[in-house]
Amino acid sequence: MSSTLHRRFTAPMAVLAIAGLALAGCSSGGGGGAAAGPGDAGKADGVVTVYGTIADTEADLLNKSWAAWETANKIDIKYESSKEFEAQISVRAQGGNAPDLAIFPQPGLMADLASRDLIQPAPAAVSANVSKYWSKDWAKYATVGGTLYGAPLMASVKGFIWYSPAKFKEWGVTVPTTFDELMTLTKTIQQKTGKAPWCAGFGSDAATGWPGTDWVEDLVLRQAGAATYDKWVSHKIPFTDPAIKKAVDTVGTILKDPNYVNAGLGDVKSINSTPFGDVARVLGKGDCALTHQASFFDGFLTDPKNGNTTVGPDKNIWAFLTPPIAAGDGAAVTGGGEIVAAFSNDADTIKVQQYLSSPEWANSRVKLGGVISANNGLDPASASSPILQQSIKILQDPKTTFRFDASDLMPGVVGSGSFWKGMVDWINGTSTDDVLSTIDKSWPSN
Repeated sequence: MSSTLHRRFTAPMAVLAIAGLALAGCSSGGGGGAAAGPGDAGKADGVVTVYGTIADTEADLLNKSWAAWETANKIDIKYESSKEFEAQISVRAQGGNAPDLAIFPQPGLMADLASRDLIQPAPAAVSANVSKYWSKDWAKYATVGGTLYGAPLMASVKGFIWYSPAKFKEWGVTVPTTFDELMTLTKTIQQKTGKAPWCAGFGSDAATGWPGTDWVEDLVLRQAGAATYDKWVSHKIPFTDPAIKKAVDTVGTILKDPNYVNAGLGDVKSINSTPFGDVARVLGKGDCALTHQASFFDGFLTDPKNGNTTVGPDKNIWAFLTPPIAAGDGAAVTGGGEIVAAFSNDADTIKVQQYLSSPEWANSRVKLGGVISANNGLDPASASSPILQQSIKILQDPKTTFRFDASDLMPGVVGSGSFWKGMVDWINGTSTDDVLSTIDKSWPSN
């Protein structure tokens, strides 16, 4: 699973508490709290501290990914993980107790701290790596006010639709090339089987609802285009805009139709009570024909507790991207990832930050399994599974339109608050208009 996903279902709602800090930073025009700003050049001491949300097995793999480099460069990278990262990084930065480097799962949080002069601008070596190995779409998520402050790290591709190739062959159906064809496929499977084709789970503890926001983001990008998506993320158009309503209602043609969901799990309302990972079990067993989930879903499908499902074009389960509205439209994908930014600028910190923005580190970590990167110096063959290899190729394709997960770019009170909760209310029967109006009213005023 991706580290961004890990944050989603373990992060406390304290992220909402930092919304006020973010607003204060955005309205101040930067420069506030100069005494608690980023550290000066200082003296390299052979130790670089890194703080982030990546925990447990993923943290072990992170440490393993740079172990050989540490030895070769005589730098000790001390990584600290915290489930309280979103709240604590602001407190630590303002209190003069910031780490040398932080791995931000939300570009908006990094931008808030940068706007208050709490983060160092990216050094020349890191800027050069970003320019060479990352797309302009990715670079802009690490840029604030025209200044680059960090470099992307890992990534995930969202919007995959998972299915059984063997069942498709049995039913005489093929992978759709447009969204209308996807709806025709849905109807055909329902008629052939007499069962709901789709399964979904929005359950994710305090973050319940986020899989629904992923659905909406996919449809906004495909139906309305990247320009409208960007305006929506920055609130230049409201949640009540017709384009957003159309996207939600389009998602509803699947997720709110009792003939189409919730295969193997219950009725429409069972979507909210079903943990998103549990969907892997019913899909792998064949009780469900289709589900919408990101590239990290591969890890849930192959988990022994879910039945040791195999994933690949000729395996038990495979996936295709949510198709475009019109045939021939280029790939448009949403995704997640992290940004590495620095609070210190001593020589050792700069050297580590440069390494983490390089294809050498990307290949080292991806070879260990479970994650990908959008670094275009990454060899897709380094990835541990066919879906991750395909995801890398999608991210590296210059024709791909990539947009970061909208909820991760919005103010926390919206993106990880009212938007998530709104999707839960919507599944429970609240009208689209009422849900979108409520979300929009929660947007902080400038």
